[in-house]
Amino acid sequence: MQLRYATNLSVEQYIQCEAWKDAELNQCPLHPDGGCKIARHGTYSRKFPAGIKIARWYCRKGCITISKLPDCLSSRLPGTLIEVETVINQIENAPSQEAAADNIRLDIGLPSVLRWMRRRLFLIRLTLFLLIELLPSFTENGQPTLSSFRSLLGIEFVLPHLRNIADQYLDILPPPLGFGPRPEAPNIQKNHFQQQTGPDPP
Repeated sequence: MQLRYATNLSVEQYIQCEAWKDAELNQCPLHPDGGCKIARHGTYSRKFPAGIKIARWYCRKGCITISKLPDCLSSRLPGTLIEVETVINQIENAPSQEAAADNIRLDIGLPSVLRWMRRRLFLIRLTLFLLIELLPSFTENGQPTLSSFRSLLGIEFVLPHLRNIADQYLDILPPPLGFGPRPEAPNIQKNHFQQQTGPDPP
């Protein structure tokens, strides 16, 4: 289980001051009345950004680990929220997704870049759509795009700010902003007459 670690620290500041040591969990989210003997359970590291650690606890009664993710990091995706937002900004400002891909993930081929981009775009658009439905202050915004939210809020980076605004809904919002389940992108129906892989039948 993942919970929010509310902090204004950048990822560099978080690493420099080892802020995971200051993270606290006053009560178990599964057993708010106590009795489950929840205890600190060390930390775990992320591959990206290098050097970062996440504080975690273990609930003996629920047999589950609980971690606290700082506001600068994406949930269930590598990297930071600002890195995700930067990618989405490039997509929204490009004439096409293929054009945006020319400057994103040069280490992999175009089909892989497009899948990588579209996964993030789908999750962010779905999150913004849900926030428009959940929060009256965003109802008039209407457009599930970062550019429209940026214009409405008047800030440079939207996603870290939205994690604070939507704190009560993080358990149902999808990653990388929220901690809810990762939804499946809609699949394109395959042709029912498509030949199966393998050798031709006799």
